[in-house]
Amino acid sequence: MRNLPADIGLEGPEELEQLAFKRLNEGRIKDGLKLVLRAAKGYEGEGKTEDAARLYKYLGYVLLKKTNAIDKARPSLLKSAYLYIDLIEAEVSRAEVDLDILDEYCSNVLDIFMTLNDEKNLMKYAEEFAAIYEDLGNSYQDNDDILMAIRAYESAYRYYRMIDNIESYKRLAETLITLYGQVAEGRLEKGDALGAAEAFYRLAGFIRAIFGYDIHFIEMMDTAAKNFEKASKIAYSHGDLDGTTSCLVKAQYAYLLAKNFSRAKLIGLNTARMLYQVISSYRAQRDYEMAAEKLTELTEALIGMGKLNEAMEAYKNVLETKSDLRFRARVRIAVLKHYAATTGSEDVLVDIDNIEYYFNKKAYIRALELAENAMLREGLQEAASKIHEAEGIYH
Repeated sequence: MRNLPADIGLEGPEELEQLAFKRLNEGRIKDGLKLVLRAAKGYEGEGKTEDAARLYKYLGYVLLKKTNAIDKARPSLLKSAYLYIDLIEAEVSRAEVDLDILDEYCSNVLDIFMTLNDEKNLMKYAEEFAAIYEDLGNSYQDNDDILMAIRAYESAYRYYRMIDNIESYKRLAETLITLYGQVAEGRLEKGDALGAAEAFYRLAGFIRAIFGYDIHFIEMMDTAAKNFEKASKIAYSHGDLDGTTSCLVKAQYAYLLAKNFSRAKLIGLNTARMLYQVISSYRAQRDYEMAAEKLTELTEALIGMGKLNEAMEAYKNVLETKSDLRFRARVRIAVLKHYAATTGSEDVLVDIDNIEYYFNKKAYIRALELAENAMLREGLQEAASKIHEAEGIYH
């Protein structure tokens, strides 16, 4: 008697999905992909739209990778995109919208249209999503929920920038400048220098979106730097060396971007000295997680002083202690900031803005991807090679 295929009589899409990935892991790609498709259809039939969208997207990207033919991947990817659009409509109609979930759905839709080189739909949906986020921002602002309004407006701002709708993104930049100004003032009143510094730093970014890398941006970045420095002194007075060094590295880079190079260098030297002690202390306690965190700060401090070779030695120690996407992204951001400050490159500042947006949302894979792309710019290849060498990647 012939053996029946193992997937006959399976109940639901969950089991089909498990079996699909088992087949794929065994190298039985064709069988695996057939099962992925069946599982996706099963989820769709059960009204589990998010699972269906996820699997159609996975299927599309695997087909694209295997065949290198967009036409083969198109049906699955389009199916996924339109399921995500259904999910967006459902999420927006809720009484309480979850911005993280909404961000994920919107990103998936736009990533798919980008992959398919579908410029028309990319522009159309980016515009629609921007409008959705702007409406949400207005609602939050009406309810005096400033922090949620900022989050929604920032997403709208990204999407308007993506389609180069200059009038709209500059309008939103002005709104965000006002809101971040309110946040900074509120935090200063409470004596929260670090919170104020973070708000001034973001505020500077939106000022740059309107005026470019000019005196307006430089003055605001200098204000951020002074507040980071003040926060470091408060941390130090409480015996918090961790907080002290973290604030000092942020102050160093804010001064760099404000083109106050002598102040940035002095802070870098003092911070590096302090970090050597802090790192030794964590190693003695066998707290390798924090040792890696502080080694990354040391790498950043050295990059900020233009000591790239020394920085890469510290970075190798980071990776030997703990290899983390977060650290990889941070080292690239540091190099990009040093380059932007010393060359006055506004294009690189725009790159940094995008990378930090995803980094702050803990989307480290996306942040690293964007940082790696930014390092392809002329003048950055040597630094990119040194980073790759430290990471054990040779071209």
